[in-house]
Amino acid sequence: MTNESEKSGVRGFFKRLRTKINTGPAWLTTDIKELLPGGRKIDAEILDELETRLITADVGIEATTRILDDLRKRVARKELDDVDALLKALHAAMLEILKPVEQPLVIDSRIKPYVILVVGINGAGKTTTIGKLAHRLLAERRSVMLAAGDTFRAAAREQLEVWADRNKVPIIAQQAGAEPAAVIFDGLQAAKARNIDVLIADTAGRLHTQTHLMDELKKVKRVLGRIDPTAPHEVLLVLDGTIGQNAIAQAQEFNKGLGVTGLVITKLDGTAKGGVVLAIAQKLNIPIRFVGVGEQTEDFGVFNASDFVSALLKSADDA
Repeated sequence: MTNESEKSGVRGFFKRLRTKINTGPAWLTTDIKELLPGGRKIDAEILDELETRLITADVGIEATTRILDDLRKRVARKELDDVDALLKALHAAMLEILKPVEQPLVIDSRIKPYVILVVGINGAGKTTTIGKLAHRLLAERRSVMLAAGDTFRAAAREQLEVWADRNKVPIIAQQAGAEPAAVIFDGLQAAKARNIDVLIADTAGRLHTQTHLMDELKKVKRVLGRIDPTAPHEVLLVLDGTIGQNAIAQAQEFNKGLGVTGLVITKLDGTAKGGVVLAIAQKLNIPIRFVGVGEQTEDFGVFNASDFVSALLKSADDA
């Protein structure tokens, strides 16, 4: 049973999400009632305007088309006779897209260590995500070890060491330029020897379009498999929510190369309009594990579809 502190934490993150997401002048923070002055009826022109706003908010063509098709059918059935009905229908259409990817990360306690390989391009927030994830796992009373597999980016190891020190967890690292697969291999051996619950491995964050670097990540997977044929147990792709549709291209390439099992979408407190999460869900159907809305540990939370839609629409539900 969920205890009161866990419930408080979930609701606390939802409040942070509502406050921080979509802070720019996008349609999602604009009162939709401005589209319907003087009790104007919902018609094709209104829906066309809403379609433009959805696309502007990075929702993408496929998800936007799906949402608008649903709304137009409702208009034809005369189900949308006021703005409240429109908002309720919009909420339902968005939730239908996001609910299937609302799949939290579940650590199988029968597997020790449970290996999480964290991937993504530079600047997406991999290191910060690793630190926050380690903090969360420690709160669940799991032992954690980090492996500094990004041996190329300047200061990558040092940044991870800061998080390891902050969380008081062990870290396996080598000198700059070391073979990433070797570092992560050593990390898995060490984690097994120390009976660690979860090993979180950082990786180099190169551009997904650079084939030889994707091959490097595939090598990491193969090397892990020599110790544990089932490892890694989670390939967690970190995506920067501020880059819009480019995030989809990144996810497609990483998924094709590595078989991504979960997503973390970060920086939704920045210039992101938030709609990209809908585009990703519609296009990829990969589980979204977490979302990030800032640098603090409290700004990192489990993805909840209903909360996310309510935050996007600034709807009154759960306010």
